[in-house]
Amino acid sequence: IARGIETLDAMCKAAGVKPETAAAISKGKYIIIISGPVGEVESAMAKGVETAGDTAAAAHVIRNIHSGVLSALNRKIKAGRIEAVGIVETRDALPAVFAADAAAKAAFVQMSEVNTGKGIGGKGYFIVTGDVGAVRTAVSAGVKAIGEGAVVARIVIPNAHEHVVEAIG
Repeated sequence: IARGIETLDAMCKAAGVKPETAAAISKGKYIIIISGPVGEVESAMAKGVETAGDTAAAAHVIRNIHSGVLSALNRKIKAGRIEAVGIVETRDALPAVFAADAAAKAAFVQMSEVNTGKGIGGKGYFIVTGDVGAVRTAVSAGVKAIGEGAVVARIVIPNAHEHVVEAIG
């Protein structure tokens, strides 16, 4: 965790990037998700890998990430009228971000939440809402992007109860 905070500092000093998520997560890990122009992100990532050394679990760049994923990481959205809810739960935190990006790009859905391992044993998940067909398409695209082996569960709930909608939104 301490090395993670040091790595975040080095990344932000190395390039013009914005931390979208930076936090201690389960299993004693520290997750850092940054955004910015591709070149800046790549420079920051290189500095991050250098600073973290052998403590870095993974380092990936997602070009042109869907804006809904970044908003959902920061819980900046509220659900409107919902016909269906889709959830994909992953074995690790990072695949949830890749899957959420693929899901958001595959169908017209609202990204309600992307959880990157905070308080859930290092797993990840995302929640999308929208019409039933779009939610099914998004969930399938998310799973396809990361492979079935990375997935704990994938669920589509048509006509979710209003209390469920309140709980996730």
